[in-house]
Amino acid sequence: ALRPTYGVDFVFFDGEELVYSDRDKYFHGSEYFALRYRDAPPAHKYVAGVLVDMIADKDLNIFQEGHSLRYAPHVTKTIWQVAAELKEKAFIPRRKHEVNDDHLPLNRIAKIPTCDIIDFDYPHWHTRNDVPAACSGDSIVRVGRVILVWLERYRPE
Repeated sequence: ALRPTYGVDFVFFDGEELVYSDRDKYFHGSEYFALRYRDAPPAHKYVAGVLVDMIADKDLNIFQEGHSLRYAPHVTKTIWQVAAELKEKAFIPRRKHEVNDDHLPLNRIAKIPTCDIIDFDYPHWHTRNDVPAACSGDSIVRVGRVILVWLERYRPE
């Protein structure tokens, strides 16, 4: 029943690929994707991107991420507007973190305005306590609901 305004592609990569030390390179998958898109563009053009990362926290709080506001302000603001309309309180309309994540190559290299939806205050991140019991399927559903409505309403600037 979903009627997005544009086609939707799902692309899966993770910024921490093959990272074992501070000197290792991040973003292998997203950089490869962004370079291929820039250097050998497909017939279609991406008008927006949404990176979804760490959204299963039982105490979900998603602030507007700094790079997202810089590179993709329209995408970011329209997502938070939809969340407000849906009364989804986990989306807090304030900037808090600046996260180096897979949205950076998409924004910088491919020039696809991409927002990072991330609960960067997840206390169990990269600890032994980052287990399913610390997560909530309800949190994932809440974020998904916002994204689905946003997909149906989104219009680029």
